[in-house]
Amino acid sequence: MIRVLKFWLALMAVWFSCACLIMEQKKITLYSIGDSTMADYDIEQLSKENGGENYPLRGWMMELSQFFNGNILIKNFAVSGRSSKSFRNEGHWKKVMDNLQPGDYVFIQFGHNDSKIDDSTRYTDPGTSFRQNIINYVKETKEKGAHPVLFTSIVRRAFDDEKKLKDTHGQYVKVVRELASEMNVPLIDLNRKTEEFVSALGPEKSKEFFLFIKPGLFAKLPNGLEDNTHLSEWGALKVAALAIDGMKELKLPIIQYLKLN
Repeated sequence: MIRVLKFWLALMAVWFSCACLIMEQKKITLYSIGDSTMADYDIEQLSKENGGENYPLRGWMMELSQFFNGNILIKNFAVSGRSSKSFRNEGHWKKVMDNLQPGDYVFIQFGHNDSKIDDSTRYTDPGTSFRQNIINYVKETKEKGAHPVLFTSIVRRAFDDEKKLKDTHGQYVKVVRELASEMNVPLIDLNRKTEEFVSALGPEKSKEFFLFIKPGLFAKLPNGLEDNTHLSEWGALKVAALAIDGMKELKLPIIQYLKLN
């Protein structure tokens, strides 16, 4: 009986210590800026528009909140179709800057739409304008006393005839990696992490990672859908988990806000 009582007292002490630690944490906000692979979606509206239930499109930031405790507020400003250029020009960055506080975090992921060479509103040259745009986002975040974290773009499902994943981002990913080193900014290389994961899945299994919809599930998509860029619910959850792995590997201070497992 005494041994059992000691056990429960020890367990309560651990719980109380953890609770106190959480209470003592300063509440911060995590902002994210980027493109459709990161964005939030109104699943109810998409389901209604396409004539079915639970439209499976997800951005990986939609899944990130489940890994964190209540002392961090996640505000996902990523917008579908935006590049490092159009995100600023359309005023999305100003909304972040108007609210950014010292100690907050900004997750930065661009590259998917910067290569749209036929669209002058989005296209950036990787070695010049794209590079400068990323530098500006980092510098302006730091000037606010907040913490920038760079992310490389996730891979597309593009296998060659030998079933090897092809690089579809070229210099954009390279530039982000270089700037992280040059500017001493944390880098979570989602391009490399997703490349390894999707490659291991292979051409068929990887369809479940991306937005592949079977025929007949949605009235407006009688033939289904094959999308090699955007993520399914499972894919988004996996990318979010890979992002968390990257934070842990770098020992970023933000990991103190992760839920205790």
